[in-house]
Amino acid sequence: MPTFLELQDDAALLSFEHQLHLSERVGEHNWHVDLAQPRFDFAGENPLVCDRVHLLGSAAPGPRSWLWSWANPFGYRAEVLEIALRAKEFGERHGIRELSDAEIPFDALPGSPQEPAQVASLMMEAAKAATGHWSGYQGPTGGGTRAGFLLDHPELSLPAPTSPRTMRVLQQGMMELRLQDHRRACGSYAVNRGLEVSGDDGPMWITGPDFRIGVEFNEQNLMTKMTATLGAPS
Repeated sequence: MPTFLELQDDAALLSFEHQLHLSERVGEHNWHVDLAQPRFDFAGENPLVCDRVHLLGSAAPGPRSWLWSWANPFGYRAEVLEIALRAKEFGERHGIRELSDAEIPFDALPGSPQEPAQVASLMMEAAKAATGHWSGYQGPTGGGTRAGFLLDHPELSLPAPTSPRTMRVLQQGMMELRLQDHRRACGSYAVNRGLEVSGDDGPMWITGPDFRIGVEFNEQNLMTKMTATLGAPS
């Protein structure tokens, strides 16, 4: 069964690619959410309206804790809570208290993060891996609190994988993201992206429709080398 930290690695690279795609789609923007509708608006150079909005929860500096949306006394609509409840069920099934407990103190999370944005990111990544919903957004809601949302919209779906984008995600993700196990992160990304994965102990081979990427790791499962071959696999 996965741990909370392993879920971070499982989510990291595919979540990163979805964030790249979202950023490219909406560009510079402002946002507004109405959970009574529900509706999430990106306003700016490339407007986008999402009418399927899932509130995961919020990280607040006052109590220094994350509160899952299903535990919030405000009482949100069922469709707004659907994915958070699915993450809760996953946590109960696998013994991951960060997903199943109603409120999580900042200090109970790995590394004892102090910033609400960092806490929201950790909780969102775990929920993404647990539920298979990958397009996320977090933002300020006042008083230093950060809320985390997952969004569904056809234009937020990823296009078919290409060699340049896959290489960028792997290379940039390895450099910029806090990954514990590069081999696990690469393998999870490839499987969730619908790519073929081979190689258990030595180099990992990630094969797409017109490319093959080889990734080598050291004994600590940290990436040491990456190569790409273009052209349809034989």
